[in-house]
Amino acid sequence: MKYGIIGYGKMGIIRHDAMRAVGAGVARKIFEINPVDEFHDLMVDDYKKIIDDPEIDAVIICTPNFLNKKLTIEALRAGKHVFCEKPPAFNGTEVEEIIEEEKKSGRILMYGFNHRYHGGSLKLREAVASGDYGRVLWMRGRYGKSVDENYFNTWRADPKLAGGGILLDQGIHMLDLFMQVGGDFDEVHAFVSNLYWNLPGIEDNVFAQFRNSQTGLVASLHSTMTQWRHLFSFEVFLERGYLVLNGLKTPSGTYGAEELTIARNRSKAPAATWEDEEIHRYDVDESWEREMQSFLTAVQNGNPDDFRDSAEALRVMKMIDRIYEHERHEGDRLFNRLNAQD
Repeated sequence: MKYGIIGYGKMGIIRHDAMRAVGAGVARKIFEINPVDEFHDLMVDDYKKIIDDPEIDAVIICTPNFLNKKLTIEALRAGKHVFCEKPPAFNGTEVEEIIEEEKKSGRILMYGFNHRYHGGSLKLREAVASGDYGRVLWMRGRYGKSVDENYFNTWRADPKLAGGGILLDQGIHMLDLFMQVGGDFDEVHAFVSNLYWNLPGIEDNVFAQFRNSQTGLVASLHSTMTQWRHLFSFEVFLERGYLVLNGLKTPSGTYGAEELTIARNRSKAPAATWEDEEIHRYDVDESWEREMQSFLTAVQNGNPDDFRDSAEALRVMKMIDRIYEHERHEGDRLFNRLNAQD
């Protein structure tokens, strides 16, 4: 497979390294505003030279959020397979527009949700799917990081370029894991705030509760950029045990060791003790390679009707829409209540 990369910052480099690690073809062209000397021979001065090249089979898009929809549609219309970083767009309606183009193109479209491919996540989902621990009762996810004043100098601090704050940046990954494990949720309650950094349109905290009214499964999400100490914790409690994934193996190493704790309830009582726990530790992050291998395999199989990764992305984006909508609705209610009191 011959592919081009649009955007060669941190994520573009990571994706290129992963593609080379799994032997997924050859990079023919790279577009980056700030050219990279190491790949001088591959650099082009216009991204269209990648999309319009008839010899390029696939395009990897690693650009700021506001470009994702535009570039994905252009690449699909040019007959390319597309791998694009999350978020796919700014809202669910835009993702539906992308999916229409995907269907017309007959090409593979995949989005970058690498947290699904971490060793701990894969083991956790395997344990849930086995049925050995019964049905899922509830889930709790906390994903937080700290940002400093340098954040204001990046595109992420501009809502027109980012589309949102910490929810679209990090929380989207935890929400994706919720839906991979627990399915859909039809009830959403959320509080969205920018209490500390006070950037309009760029939330620094989201507290959201979800429930599936048919199964009763409830999930709680806290996504934050005022954690001050990076944190990742995904907890799944079931009828006959629990699965707790703490830490995340990342290039920065700031989220601590990635460890999955698994415990089964004792037969004589619905409870587990510390002695019942087994710990699985993952010292190597292979998520990037696994994800790019999944993309390559889908392209090689050549059957996009059986591969609708975009549908998963749409589910997540629609849930994000509901989080923002709930906050706007609650804000309007509060505003009207205060006006009525005056």
